[in-house]
Amino acid sequence: MLGAAGPFLRPQRRAGPEERRRRVAPLAASPPPAERGEEPLLRGIFEIGKRSCDVVLSARRLRWSPIVPESPAGDSSTVLQGEEEIIEMKDVFSVKLKRRRFVGQKRGGTLLGITIFKCLHKEENKLTDCAVHLNNLSEDHCNSWFRHLKEILNGFQNRPKSLKVFVNPSSHKREATHVYYEKVAPLFKLADIKTDVTVTEYEGHALSVLKECELQAFDGVVCVGGDGSVSEVAHGLLLKAQIDAGKGTDYIPAPVRASVPLGVIPAGTTNILAHTLYGIKHAVTATLHIVMGHIQPVDVCTFSTPSKLLRFGFSAMFGFGARTLALAEKHRWMPSNQRKDFAFIKTLADLKPEECELSFLPLQIPQEDSHENDRKKKGKNKKKGSKDQWHKIQGHFLNVSIMAIPCLCSMAPRGLAPNTRLNNGSMALIVVQNTSRTEFIKHLKRYASVKNQFNFPFVETYTVQEVKLQPRCISGLDAKENTYLNATSAEGNYPWNIDGDLMEEASEVHVRVHPQLINLYGVNTDDLESSKATCSCI
Repeated sequence: MLGAAGPFLRPQRRAGPEERRRRVAPLAASPPPAERGEEPLLRGIFEIGKRSCDVVLSARRLRWSPIVPESPAGDSSTVLQGEEEIIEMKDVFSVKLKRRRFVGQKRGGTLLGITIFKCLHKEENKLTDCAVHLNNLSEDHCNSWFRHLKEILNGFQNRPKSLKVFVNPSSHKREATHVYYEKVAPLFKLADIKTDVTVTEYEGHALSVLKECELQAFDGVVCVGGDGSVSEVAHGLLLKAQIDAGKGTDYIPAPVRASVPLGVIPAGTTNILAHTLYGIKHAVTATLHIVMGHIQPVDVCTFSTPSKLLRFGFSAMFGFGARTLALAEKHRWMPSNQRKDFAFIKTLADLKPEECELSFLPLQIPQEDSHENDRKKKGKNKKKGSKDQWHKIQGHFLNVSIMAIPCLCSMAPRGLAPNTRLNNGSMALIVVQNTSRTEFIKHLKRYASVKNQFNFPFVETYTVQEVKLQPRCISGLDAKENTYLNATSAEGNYPWNIDGDLMEEASEVHVRVHPQLINLYGVNTDDLESSKATCSCI
């Protein structure tokens, strides 16, 4: 990138007075911009793609057109030709002075021009980085442009300058460390983002670090790992926010928001949160969303017993989904994919229902209302709420899912809960009643297709604000059989799958949704464009 000077190494034609003036000075008087409000800041001559171009910089755009040199008659006017090309400054994440250096030379070198790094939107929701080289040998000219470009980039909000990074080296195929240092760290360095990296050594390491961390020194926190790692870091961020706000952590009916955003770099097996935020499992895409400062407020659930807070999370499963995870955790010695396949098949072969009592508070607010009206009406509804609003169902259920986000993944492209959104202030409650193994398998297969996975008589869905789940022991079974069928531990606890992390609890669990409790780096996948973009990067 820095080794080719292009035609500037060849003898160049002599510039006319008009061209010399435009090479070194900001644009004092220029033709009106193509759009109102786009006032030019600089105008000059650069070589782009082996063509001399007339380049104009505004706060919103960088635009250029190829030019024809002066005529032999000495006419100093330049004639524009070809189509104008444009870079939106909101897509630029870094600008560097380009120099040619000798081997071993770390500073100085021959100035060749400026390199602009932009974020390119490609098909299938993928992002990639792209470099555009503006060649010019003038130190004063390039330094002036460099300063103006940096000022524009520094004006964009939400773009982080310092990040706390957690890397889980044990996730999936132990690839998180490689993913971070080979794909993520170079982009952070290119964007001049300072990082403080902790490679976790045991489960709960990130949580213990976050409790003592001075988060005001960082603009955000990043987790490189799978769903369980991300869940731990999100829980730690929110727990730290409660501690800093002076709230007790035993029972939190109204938690405060996390102080900094969370970034998710997928390096696990399922990567539900990454798929939900980016529409794809792609480390570079996730990194560029963080670098560009794309912020998405997201709803979070609290999971509590009557006496204490268990944890914060985005989604949970009780029954089949939890028993599968519990069995997989007992076979940690197996490779990741084999362990999960074995647990899934074994749990499906021994399919048994859980007896429990479900109480839930339905969402009373029309989904089509605006977000602001939603919040106002929600406050009124909560004030005039009564016990009569609670619904109760009791029976034998194969699986119960409680999800505040759509939970997209490669195995469920529409999402495990496609009817909810990232921040609409509600949860999806999906109840699968007892049925035959054959029918249950049909239901599971629907997740991978475009068909409605809930279009079965034994599946019920609700949009709710709160859920209470109380397990009931199945009578008439000996202790050993009861322990296995209900997947309870020796202490009589029942397993819960919370964001891919195993939690065990014996008593009633109360789940509440808290609107927009945390900011995540990413976008709303409903707004993602699948069209392929073109790039003139050189």
